[in-house]
Amino acid sequence: MASPATLNRQILALAVPALGALVAEPLFLIVDAALVGHLGVVPLAALGIAGAVLQTIVGLMVFLAYSTTPAVARRFGAGQHGSAVSAGIDGMWLALGLGFVLAVLGYFATPGLVGLFGADPAVSADAETYLGISMWGLPAMLIVFAATGLLRGMQDTVTPLWIAGVGFAMNALLNALFIYGFGWGIAGSAAGTVVAQWGMVAAYVAVVGRLARRHSAAVGLRRDTMSSTARAGGWMFLRTVSLRGALLATVAAATALGTEELAGWQVAFTLFSTAAFALDALAIAAQALVGKGLGARDTALVRRVLGRTVAWGVWFGVLVGAGIAASSGVIGLVFTSDPAIAALIQPALLVLAVAQPMCGVVFVLDGVLIGAGDARYLALAGVANLVPFVPALLIVLWAGATGSAGLAWLAVTFFGVYMAARLVTLGWRVRGARWMTAGA
Repeated sequence: MASPATLNRQILALAVPALGALVAEPLFLIVDAALVGHLGVVPLAALGIAGAVLQTIVGLMVFLAYSTTPAVARRFGAGQHGSAVSAGIDGMWLALGLGFVLAVLGYFATPGLVGLFGADPAVSADAETYLGISMWGLPAMLIVFAATGLLRGMQDTVTPLWIAGVGFAMNALLNALFIYGFGWGIAGSAAGTVVAQWGMVAAYVAVVGRLARRHSAAVGLRRDTMSSTARAGGWMFLRTVSLRGALLATVAAATALGTEELAGWQVAFTLFSTAAFALDALAIAAQALVGKGLGARDTALVRRVLGRTVAWGVWFGVLVGAGIAASSGVIGLVFTSDPAIAALIQPALLVLAVAQPMCGVVFVLDGVLIGAGDARYLALAGVANLVPFVPALLIVLWAGATGSAGLAWLAVTFFGVYMAARLVTLGWRVRGARWMTAGA
């Protein structure tokens, strides 16, 4: 039995590199928001709409990572290393196929998707420009998801850190060059990100190819196992639909409040995404260790991982929240040159800061159940979480508050009501043992 110190080291060995890799993804959004924000309020608001649509599409496909990680980890824990790598490669093939279809459909659907938000014509035009270009990066994003899930399942979070770091540097440089050097405006931001994403795919293909040769894993397209991977991810897809539905509903509510409120919500949500990915590092460690433990039929280890990562989630949330609260007065100036917009955002940021410890626990519990493959419950719980959230969101719109007050109440609804509902449903599940199914 691993000692507490050994377990701590195992968690840290996975979580610390995962933190760097996870933060790199929202840093893509932060770079985009910061560079585009200095073009004006209209482009920043447009980025809010385009980003919400793009993240929704990509987020719906996140099952490629979340179903790949436990599948690979269980086989790895059972000593079936070649089978583990093959399972991850199946996910990459599936990602390529889904990504191509989504890119084509999404490109032609861009005007209709942007039009659903009912924004001002200038905002909609910029959003269409950004989103249309970004659609061609969808296959790359999905392949990166699947490849990352493969490496996490193999208990390797260091390699994704290096690839994400290089990808972030490429994204920042290309965005600055295309936006301001070439004068492409918001189109340059989208183009720079797409190029960086495909560069990351090239790096992952090289790494996974070496793993396949080392463990004599199958690398070809295996339709039977790929369809099995798709079926296993079906519940995770439904779970993500509920999450993304909540996010889109919130963006729609921010749009109804006004252009400045929408721009402010884009900043607040970008920070939430950054904090979420940072806190999710513990969830990644939990996914990998829980999947490995169940594959090795070590349920006692799984229970210890649960307790330790939940405790760390609380304290990590406290630290992140304190950082957001302390810098809430100046964060807005990073994203916009307008002091009024920066002041409008601050109350919402304070709400976000207070909610961080609860968010830390939610992300960890989510990771534990994903690692256990408890996808069906996660999907059903996701639907249940919308029951208190949707009425609360409608009440905010009915009240008619605007400006900083309206934005703050919107933050309370999402960061408070919705995240509290997730805490209740996930916490209730892990109190029992039905989610712990051992074996490869």
